[in-house]
Amino acid sequence: MTAAAVSAPGGLRARLETYFEFEKLGTTWKTEVYAGFTTFVTMAYIVLVNPAILHDAGMPLAAVICATCISAAYGSIAMGLLARYPIALAPGMGLNAYFTYTVVKGMGVPWQTALGAVFLSGIAFLLLTVFEIRRLILATIPPELYAGVSAGVGLFIAFIGLRNSGIIVPHPATLLAIGNLRDPSVAVACAGLVIIGVLLARRIQAAMLIGVLLTTLLAACLGLTHWNPQNYSLADLSATAFHLDIRSSMKLGVLEIVFVFLFVDFFDNVGTLVAVGKKAGLVKGTVDGIPRLNQIFVADSTATIVSALSGTSTVVSYVESAAGVGAGGRSGVTAIIVGLLFLTSLAAVPVLGMIPAAATAPALIVVGCLMMSSVTEVNWSDSAIAIPAFLTMVMIPLTYSIANGLAFGFIAFALINAFLGRWREVHWMVYLLAALFLLRFLYLGGLG
Repeated sequence: MTAAAVSAPGGLRARLETYFEFEKLGTTWKTEVYAGFTTFVTMAYIVLVNPAILHDAGMPLAAVICATCISAAYGSIAMGLLARYPIALAPGMGLNAYFTYTVVKGMGVPWQTALGAVFLSGIAFLLLTVFEIRRLILATIPPELYAGVSAGVGLFIAFIGLRNSGIIVPHPATLLAIGNLRDPSVAVACAGLVIIGVLLARRIQAAMLIGVLLTTLLAACLGLTHWNPQNYSLADLSATAFHLDIRSSMKLGVLEIVFVFLFVDFFDNVGTLVAVGKKAGLVKGTVDGIPRLNQIFVADSTATIVSALSGTSTVVSYVESAAGVGAGGRSGVTAIIVGLLFLTSLAAVPVLGMIPAAATAPALIVVGCLMMSSVTEVNWSDSAIAIPAFLTMVMIPLTYSIANGLAFGFIAFALINAFLGRWREVHWMVYLLAALFLLRFLYLGGLG
């Protein structure tokens, strides 16, 4: 196809812009590409971290690196093409730790069987989507909790950035304390925070991406980046691809593990969808305000199936997608760009490893700041609303889990309204979900 045909009013470019609703969303190709790069840079760590965690379960490192890239690429591209949302997907932190340290090492379940459990949870997701059950569950989430989720995810992202940068560190007496600001890496992160803040204040396009790259350059000048070249190829995937053991995963004891994957993944994805969607102006307040909801769920569930088949843990929507939204991303093109970058990242793994946490952490902190605007949507004068929203907001970062934040919000909302005599005003599904959350806490204890 010639360049003239692509740029013509009825050409491919125009049709794509119509499909992705560029005019309605007020976005451009340049903005979407910048946003995609920004999201990818802030979540590229998963290419290195996820394989390291699953390697502890006895899985081949090179194969899991390939599986991580493939599943993240598929999930992000599917989300962009089908649902047309700027939300990227990749194997989830937390669930990969549960996979390795609780299921495989703690329960003695072979990693092949654990992959079978991941596969079954993906199939269950897909069936729940086909029968509209996921939509029903999402529709019952009280609107008052949406704002709490969005702000809570903002705090969560900022906390991750502050921790990764070393600005805050663990402390035995106070749990947390300020880090060593004289440490070169911490100082670089603080400088990056100022750089991104100034660029945003001056309304510089691609401020997030430029800030991350400038901070990486500063870190390189101070000798804080590391080059560790190593070749990876798709041939490495053969060590994990299609090695899942579905038959063993259908046993009664392992089905409990399937339920955990299903339960935590669903509510983490709901929280991310609401938070990132609200920040992008794509979610209006209730399930009726979320266009193409089933397509979102199909992309998510099939990505988990692909992850199990290729050889990695459950794929989830990433809260770091908010970084791309903060950079202006509004359409599915942002997610597609992220997916394409994951496809090419096998060759770029050594380069990705050069980008230090000190460079990406400031972007996460700033995004967290931008997401706090949703707290104004909570009616703080009504305790029946304010307390559940507050618990949702603070428990997400304090427990390191979006699902836990939603659990506390649901339980508080159901109990307070029941004791106030408003139980008829609350959807029965809210009580059912609150009961399931309680059972989850009783059965799993402190699992996030």
